[in-house]
This record gives sequence, C-alpha cells and structure tokens, in this order.
Amino acid sequence: MKKFFEEIIYRLFVIVFWVLGSLPLSWSRRCGVFLGRICFVVARSQRRTAMDNLRIAFPDMVCSEKEKLTRKVFENLGQLAFEIFWSYKLAKDSLFKYFKIEGQENLDQAFAEGRGVLTLTAHFGNWEVMTAVGAMHGFPVSIIYRPFEFPPLERLVMKLRTRFGGRQISRDKAFRKIVRALEENSMVGLLFDQHASKKEGVFVNFFGRPSGTSKGLALLALKTEAPVVPLFLVREKEGFTAHYLPKVPLIKTGDRVRDVKLNTEQYNRVIEDMIRRYPDQWWWVDRRWRSSDLHYWSQQEELEIP
Repeated sequence: MKKFFEEIIYRLFVIVFWVLGSLPLSWSRRCGVFLGRICFVVARSQRRTAMDNLRIAFPDMVCSEKEKLTRKVFENLGQLAFEIFWSYKLAKDSLFKYFKIEGQENLDQAFAEGRGVLTLTAHFGNWEVMTAVGAMHGFPVSIIYRPFEFPPLERLVMKLRTRFGGRQISRDKAFRKIVRALEENSMVGLLFDQHASKKEGVFVNFFGRPSGTSKGLALLALKTEAPVVPLFLVREKEGFTAHYLPKVPLIKTGDRVRDVKLNTEQYNRVIEDMIRRYPDQWWWVDRRWRSSDLHYWSQQEELEIP
C-alpha cells in the first residue's frame, strides 16, 4: 500500500513538472520573481538569516541596501524553482540555445593532466540545472548529493539530475567512489559552501570571519592530486553562463593539518570572490556563520598562544 501511494504522489509530481515545464523561460522567471517576493514577506526566519549573513559579509552596507539585496536573493530562489520546472522538458539539442560556457580551456587543461577533475561549486545561480553543462562539453560528470528521505521526491530529483548523462554519488561513504571516478578521468562536482561541523570541517575565513567549512575537497585533492576547477552557473538575461575558472593551485607543505586548512581557505576565497561579483545569486538563507563556531574558534586561538 505504501508503494502504491508513493507511486501516485510521484505521478502527481510529474504532472506538475510537465505543466509548469511548458512555460517559456521568460515566463518561468517572471513567475519565480513573483514567488520570491511572496516568500520574502512570508518566510520571516529565512529573511532574518539572510539579513544577518549580509551584515557579517558586508558590514559597511547600509540597512536599506541589505534589505533590497535580500529581496533580490528571494527573487533568485523563486526563479531557481521555476527554472527547475522549465528544465524538465528541456531537450538536449536546445542546450546551446540557453547555456553558454566561458573558460572551457581551463577545464580542458585540467583534464589533460589525466587525474580527473574535482569541480568546486556552490549554491549559486541555479546549481540544479548545472548537469546540462556536462552534457554540452561531453565529459563524464558525477555529482555528490544528499539523498531525500521522501522516495517520490528522491526519484524525481534523480531523474532530473541524470537525464543528460550525469551520475549521482551519495554523500554516505562517498570518498572511495569519488577516488574511483577520478581514476576513470571523470569530473566530480562538490557543493562547497554550506556550514560544516568541527568533526567534518575546519575553521577558516569566509568574508573575513571564521566559519566551519568542509575539509573533504582538500583531503581529496591532497590524496589524488586531481586539479580543482571552480565552476559557477550564473543566471543571465537570456539564459545561463557557466564559468570555468583557472584551477586552484594545490598547496603541499608536508604538514597535512596545515595543508588542509590552507587549501580549504583558498576554496572559500574563490567562492567569496564570485559572490562579491553576483551577491544576489548566492544562497544567503543558510546560516553560514554560527555562534558555536566563534566559541570553538576562540578556544583554539587561546590554545595556540605560546
């Protein structure tokens, strides 16, 4: 009986995506902006979180500018949702109409090393339609993801993310699977901008303030020496532009703890630079800096004082 109801719900999801996916991109974005403005008013907790984050990242920005930027952030998130609907019916032969690639040479040079490519990316622009970019340049792409607990939604999202040939790697025990994919000279994408606990991460600067940041990418790069290439999908007026930036140099001093910290801070800096260019297109509604981080950080600083 449970599987029957899950199948019904899945089919309802498909119908919704099919109907809303019939809208042209321009209409989808208008609907998304409208949805975002509603959420800006209704989602008080997320609005407060975004404002708090902006106060930390841009301390010199006046309150009216922060509120205006927060409104744009919510409009971006609304567009993201409707663009996912739109992508459901997007044909593979239409990708070059809506997606452009800048910095392809950076990716080509990285692949030429023969160690696979670790892609540093973030909850930026519309990361959910980024798999379309992999289909355009023809390189095999694997994406690290956190499974949804609701099976119908997990099934639909899996379909969306793999429809252009991308592969999914669950975060659970992912390290070996990622190493294997790199050995096959594949590209592995990692979202790198969420808060990490002191068990999973290290405390490094992000917008000039210490934040718990995942150490997984640095550990992978140090173990495999696979090049780390930043990728950000930016929303443009007529579609999207995928920006492949030059690979991030790997720091290896022989001190593993220090190397993890230094490389992780480099990755944060790359994301920060991109956010400063397009501040409205980042996921400001997640609490990136937490009071527990600052308490732990102050304790560590005291321990390091000779």
